Parts: sequence; C-alpha cells; structure tokens
Amino acid sequence: MKLTLVATCLFGLEKFLGEEIDALGYKRIETIDGRVTFEGDEAAVARCNIRLRTAERLYIKMGEFDAMNFTDLFDGTKAIAWESLIGRNDAFPVKGHSVKSLLTSIPDCQSIIKKAMATRLGEAYGLSYMPETGIKYQIEFFILKDRASLMIDTSGVALHKRGYRPQNAPAPLRETLAAAMVKMARPREDVLFWDPFCGSGTIPIEAAMLMTNTAPGLKRGFAAEEFPFIGKEIWESARKEAREAINTETTFEAYASDCEWSAVKLAATCVRQAGMEKYIKVFEKNALDIKADGRRGTIVCNPPYGERLSTITESEKLYRDMGKSFARLGSWQIYVITSNESFERLYGRRADKKRKLYNGMIKCDLFMYG
Repeated sequence: MKLTLVATCLFGLEKFLGEEIDALGYKRIETIDGRVTFEGDEAAVARCNIRLRTAERLYIKMGEFDAMNFTDLFDGTKAIAWESLIGRNDAFPVKGHSVKSLLTSIPDCQSIIKKAMATRLGEAYGLSYMPETGIKYQIEFFILKDRASLMIDTSGVALHKRGYRPQNAPAPLRETLAAAMVKMARPREDVLFWDPFCGSGTIPIEAAMLMTNTAPGLKRGFAAEEFPFIGKEIWESARKEAREAINTETTFEAYASDCEWSAVKLAATCVRQAGMEKYIKVFEKNALDIKADGRRGTIVCNPPYGERLSTITESEKLYRDMGKSFARLGSWQIYVITSNESFERLYGRRADKKRKLYNGMIKCDLFMYG
C-alpha cells in the first residue's frame, strides 16, 4: 500500500531527520519547520518508528485541502476515504493545531472533523451511530495558512521516549535532541566521548546507541502495532532487521560523570536499561577536574540550571569556571547546549560554530568549539 507519511521533529532538527529518512531508502516530498513528508508503505511505518532517532512522531497523512471556513473543513474531511483504514467499530478521537489560519478555534475544528468522519464512516458501514469500541486511531489535524492536513498517529507515545529512562526521572533534555547533538559532535571510535554533567545519562546513551547502530525504538511498542492493515509479520521483520544491524564490535568508549551521586545512580540505571554498559563508564566527578591525560576527547554536555543551580549567578559562575577548566584540555572538541544567550562571554571564548535548537519549546543554542 502506498502511503504518504509525515515525521515530526523539534525545530532545528529537520536536516537530521531528512537524512535518516533518506538512509532508510524513502523519498522525501516536502520539508517544513518541524516536519518532513515522504513516501512509504506499511513496512515504512514499522521501520521508521523503530529506527528514526530524531523524530518525535510518525503519521499517515490521509488528506490535505484548503479550509477557509468550517464548511470547507467539513467537506474536505468527509471527502477522505477513512473507511480504507478505519473499521466499523474503531475509535477515532481528534486533536490538532491551527497556525496562521482563519480557523482559530481548536475545539470547533475538532468537533467538525469528528462529525465529518462519523458521517463518512457511518455511510460506508450503514451505521447511524459509530460505536468506537475497537482499535484507537488517533486523528491529528494541522492547519497552516488555511491549508488543512489530516493524519493518523502511528507512534502513540512520543518517539523521544525510548524506554530506557524511568518515567519519574527528571528529563531536562529530550532524547531526540541529544541524538542530534551527538550527530553534530561526530563521535569516533578513537576519541573519548564525555558528558561531565550527565544527569540521567541521555547524551552518552544516545552516542553509544548511534555508534552501535542500535535502533532507538527496539525496546518499546507503537500505536500502529494494533492496526490490522500492518501485519504483525511486518513488525517482526522490522525488529529483526534492526537487531541484525547492531554493531557490537565497536571500540567506542564514553564517560558519563556528574558531581551529584543521585545523578550518577540514575545514569547507571538508564545505561543498564539501554543495554549500553559495555560502552559507557558511569562515575562521580566534578566537571572542572577533567584532565586530558594524553587522550583525544570530545565533550558534549547540557550544564545544569534551574533546580540543580539555585540562581542565575551560580550558573554564570559555572560557565566561567568551565571556560577556564576546559581550556586546559587543549585540542578537545567541546559542545555545550544552553539557553543562556551570554554563554560565549561568560565562557571566555567565541564558539567556532553555533546552532539554534529547541528543547521542546525552549530556545537553546549549541556552542561548538574545535
């Protein structure tokens, strides 16, 4: 079955997501802020959910049309062949967003799309009332500049939730953003990779998963596993393919350290859950005490702020101390993500490169040295 698929991502990660889609052999159709549209089939739904590192969700795009008013929205929705995927008993809750469009009321849009779908499905199945007791198909609408896209969510739980981090663990950095930061740092087997503010260990874990070619979604499930038009054999084949692609022979080495013992314990737990103990050493250490010891190295980090540093003054002092301490590491590459726009001045050196990124809705910059 030919499908139009949409993978969403954090703003700033579109390039990396597009490259991942290319690597899996699928043809891109369009890239806009926060989403990449491409062609695929049932197998692509399984393969992309399991293997994309920088995607937040994967959708099946069912239709697209201009929607200047609610009549347009109803008629456009009703014209889509929803019965081709959604069964007579299946549930189809609706949610979505509207940006720079005449239709601004999200609840009204939800209601109209829901009514149009129920009308179409009721006519298709000869029903006056849709029971919605079966499989759940989460419908998502996105109206941008008066053009509506209607999609079915295939991921369920967002893809940045890999399954290795406990649900109640603090999550200052999304796994998808960490994966993109790792890619920008270009980890290598002969260069030590170190996060000295490791927190829950997300950055080193994503680095080790990249270097071992371990698919990020191997240890979790997806909403589309319940969809009957994607057979279980497709999911089994996609997982088998992903497992066979893992490289356990890499000599990649990463350090995950933190000055707080609670963070070290949490990171060790997450590393075990991810199955990356062979490649990541977790220990307690003050980031300002790092020494090169004759090794080549790359530091990729998200220095603490907020609860772990009670004042802005403390975080600014940390940045100044980092600049002095990391200068002693010579030719080591340094990558620091922060929302502090004065970082370079505090660190004492202009970055060789800087990239604007978003951690959720928080605007950040990745400062790159070396």
